[in-house]
Amino acid sequence: MKKLVALLLCGICAGVCSAATTEKTPAAAKAKVEFVIVESSDYPAGKEDPQLTAGIAQFLGVTPVVKRVSEAQAATDKRLAGIKYDFLPLYLVQKTKAVRSKMEKPLQHGYAQENEDFIILSHQTRQGVYADKPVQKGVLDLFVMAQCPFGVRAENLVIQAKKEGKVPADKTLRLRYIVDYDPVRGFNSMHGSGEWEEAVRQLLIAKYYPQKFWKYLEIRNKDYRSSRWDKAMEQAGISVSKITKKFDSEGLELLKEQAAYAKEFGISASPTVLWEGKVQMDLRGAMQLEGFGFFEGFFKPDHASGAVVAGSC
Repeated sequence: MKKLVALLLCGICAGVCSAATTEKTPAAAKAKVEFVIVESSDYPAGKEDPQLTAGIAQFLGVTPVVKRVSEAQAATDKRLAGIKYDFLPLYLVQKTKAVRSKMEKPLQHGYAQENEDFIILSHQTRQGVYADKPVQKGVLDLFVMAQCPFGVRAENLVIQAKKEGKVPADKTLRLRYIVDYDPVRGFNSMHGSGEWEEAVRQLLIAKYYPQKFWKYLEIRNKDYRSSRWDKAMEQAGISVSKITKKFDSEGLELLKEQAAYAKEFGISASPTVLWEGKVQMDLRGAMQLEGFGFFEGFFKPDHASGAVVAGSC
């Protein structure tokens, strides 16, 4: 999610705090402003997010007049010519003088764009549809950080589902890795260098020992921050020397591909699901997909503490 959402939330919180410390006065009538929301015709994930609509309206101090249109309908509106509909829903807010003034900083920082008629708020939802991407039929990509506790929790659900034969045979589940890469600075990962190094090892294991990959993860995830990854490999029947030899050459190239793929889709939260190469969602959305109901376990209380530990890195 772009930083604009954080700015909106800050503005909302500031407004609430201000209201709490001000004497009650008659509320001024809010200006009505048109919100055009371009939605996907094919996927529910590409529809309006009412909470986001309300948040934007509160930040701007306006009453939204919402018009929901399909991409095809938007193409017939001359005011929307030249706008990219690569991620839906796309939020377009009527550019009045007051709205433009309120959005000055987001526009300066690139969190929003504008044309003659609208402020354009693209890719502002965690769930949405990449309208310009080809369909990868039956493919579910699970994006994780290799040492993110929530990513590991999601992986463990897949491991258990595989043991119980619950992963649908007619669909493909792929693990993807979230990591930043810069040609000058190299790799960077939220939980330190050990995380992207672990991702390299897992990529190599998946390529050269595909039948042992999930067994390795099952062992490794019991202590995923441990430096003794070699012990997990040995227990899974994987050659430590083979993986180590390929680390600096082939392994790093594989991780560069992963970094580029996550960047292509703007995915930075672990875990995140990409369904059929088009639909970005969290695990609540994924568990609604046929055959992937086992992700419901992500939101159930922890056996030891009784607390719900669902979240993301």
